[in-house]
Amino acid sequence: MPASKFLNCTKRLNVKINSDPVKIGVVGLGRFGRLHSVTVAGLAETELVALVARRVESLRAIAAEHPGVPGWTSLDQAIHESSAEAWVVACTTAAHVDVTKRLLAAGKKVLLEKPISESLEEARSLAPLVAPDSSNLMLGHIVLFNSEFQQLRDEVRRRGSISYIDCVRHRPSTIVAQFPGENPLHAVMVHDLYATQVLVDREEPTTFNAQYHRTKNGEIDLALAQMKWPSGIVASFAASYLTPSGMPPRGFDRTEVFGDGWCARISPNPRPIEVWDTQASWPLALEIRAGALGSTGMMAEELRHFCQVVRGRLPVPIGATYSDAIQVQEWMEKLTSCTPAS
Repeated sequence: MPASKFLNCTKRLNVKINSDPVKIGVVGLGRFGRLHSVTVAGLAETELVALVARRVESLRAIAAEHPGVPGWTSLDQAIHESSAEAWVVACTTAAHVDVTKRLLAAGKKVLLEKPISESLEEARSLAPLVAPDSSNLMLGHIVLFNSEFQQLRDEVRRRGSISYIDCVRHRPSTIVAQFPGENPLHAVMVHDLYATQVLVDREEPTTFNAQYHRTKNGEIDLALAQMKWPSGIVASFAASYLTPSGMPPRGFDRTEVFGDGWCARISPNPRPIEVWDTQASWPLALEIRAGALGSTGMMAEELRHFCQVVRGRLPVPIGATYSDAIQVQEWMEKLTSCTPAS
């Protein structure tokens, strides 16, 4: 065979090999686990090959959406029997570290929904299994892949000289009763802490302040925080369970960044589409769509990037490495220590 034909065949073979979809399994089939499973199923870059849940009922409930995709209630059995080369971990936070340890020890690449753990010490216990560049562990942080935030990040890189960041993230007041004891600093504000970490390029703050508002029953329904960096950047954060029933069902988010002679604002939740009939509705709270025609939006872009990490073509982005996650958990611990116990 002439050398030119041999090279052309080799190129076609390499294209085919490199374009083989990444075989992915999903652990945990709650709200976010299901979103991951339908998004993975709708991407050309991925193939959904395994589902793992604690209960058989959870597997049965999702079976109609993923016909032919095998399911297990035993993670160890799924690791051994499935063809999954990479895994999305979207189970309960309490199980994150144990599940991720078993997957990393088996040589799998992992996309782990944040936070790593409710305990900073437990989160740090993963360190011996994580590659120095975090190439085998990427943190799930869909905000990083939101189109508005990506444009904001690009504006900051282009314009520079940030003076002030203001992040507001409010959620429905019903959460207080539905999830008693859930602190909006940990469950809501954390998203803006990760986003801010990217905007300040991982710089470590030197000043931390925080305070809470509590209901008559003592539940935290509002967390306020302020941070300051050596470069002079100041940031304020508000996260709450305060929005009434007439507002969007997932509340609303807003981020403003002020620099030297410039300012930018994004409002990524809810998305701009509104629908009215007997009452207003916001059908696209998150920039996530998955269906028969494929998957689009920030979760799809996150999973696409994860596929490139699995194939060794891209690094884990800033804000999604293991060390980034540890830094943000350290920030939350410092902010929590600033607030009174009652």
